[in-house]
Amino acid sequence: MKRVLFGIILALVAISIYNSKVNGNEKSVLKESSMLLQQELRKVSKLIVTEGDFVEVYKYSNSRELFGSSFLKSEKKALVVANAKVAISYNLKEINYELDDKRKTLFIHYIPEPEININPNLEYQDVSPGLLNAFTEKDYNTIQDNITKSLLEKVKASQLILNAKNRLISELARFYVLTNEMEWTLVYNSKEINKPEDFEFEIHKNKNLDNGI
Repeated sequence: MKRVLFGIILALVAISIYNSKVNGNEKSVLKESSMLLQQELRKVSKLIVTEGDFVEVYKYSNSRELFGSSFLKSEKKALVVANAKVAISYNLKEINYELDDKRKTLFIHYIPEPEININPNLEYQDVSPGLLNAFTEKDYNTIQDNITKSLLEKVKASQLILNAKNRLISELARFYVLTNEMEWTLVYNSKEINKPEDFEFEIHKNKNLDNGI
């Protein structure tokens, strides 16, 4: 009887040691997986930039009454050519994500909006000041602001935004490939990502909702 009890105790101890090793290995693998995902997230946390060149021809005019009379006006004019470098970027350092080791799930809660940087180089082709109506710093600031606003509208209507978004989706697809290989689940905006194209659908859907479409 003692031998039987001793055998049972040895079996229980062996099972306990085995389970401890298995659980320890699982925790180690989960920890390594979590660290690998974090490293990958940091690796792509860089600016994805798409650049383009735009040209804008802008005519500026401003009239001023002379001696308080609406019949006597002095008009100043300027013809400006703007050659602009435009850069569109996503600061992936602002991605809001969560790693759930127990559920083996990577949650991506938020992806930042694209940043549009416009740097126009202004060439004044023709500047004609009016009588008692010279150009001032305010005029030059107004010209630059108006040109920048006009260029921004052109950029939004161009393929540049779409190109930048496609590059963003290709970067995010790397997370899907990695989590899939590690047998993790990837969730973006409460939606499970089962294929890289799901990112594109969700991003476009969110954009349409934000724009009220």
